[in-house]
Amino acid sequence: MISGTTDPTEGAAVELIIGLVCLVLIVVAVLGFGVSIYNGLVRARNAYRNAFAQIDVQLVRRHDLIPNLVETAKGYLKHERETLEAVINARNAAVNAQATAAAAPGDPAAMQQLSGAENALTATLGRLFALSEAYPDLKANQNMMQLSEELTSTENRVAFARQAYNDAVMAYNNKREVFPASMVAGMFSFGPAELFQPDDPQQRQAPQVSF
Repeated sequence: MISGTTDPTEGAAVELIIGLVCLVLIVVAVLGFGVSIYNGLVRARNAYRNAFAQIDVQLVRRHDLIPNLVETAKGYLKHERETLEAVINARNAAVNAQATAAAAPGDPAAMQQLSGAENALTATLGRLFALSEAYPDLKANQNMMQLSEELTSTENRVAFARQAYNDAVMAYNNKREVFPASMVAGMFSFGPAELFQPDDPQQRQAPQVSF
């Protein structure tokens, strides 16, 4: 006579296999989700780094224009050596800060140094242009006019590139701060990125110069 009773050992083995399959599927799903978050953070980081590269291009152009600007002004502002030297010194500091930021885009210390250096450069340029108002021959100099126009155009491009960079940084920071991406960001050292802050409006005002 054949018994219809199911072997308890066989049933337990089937349940164990089903449990293991479910566990493997859960682990695979969790890993897949983690990889997706990681890749998203990498893409967001690459986006703001690429955006900074566009700023870098325009800053190089800005810094390259300034020595020519100072050289042109030198012939007219013979008694304003301190101002001309201040522009060159600020320009050199900005070049160094730019190199540091280009090596680590988004790094808080590097970006703060760059913002400060560019703000200082803008302030010294403001003083130079304020002085040029008292020298009609300098204002009318064709080379000076052309350089001023090119500098203004470049600064506008810097502003557009800076906005794109700041938008990309905000998107990255938002992505890395929300749960569960914050856990992945912490595990793989996705640190916060720093904005490239706009110039201080007070600092951009050229000082009043009396003659």
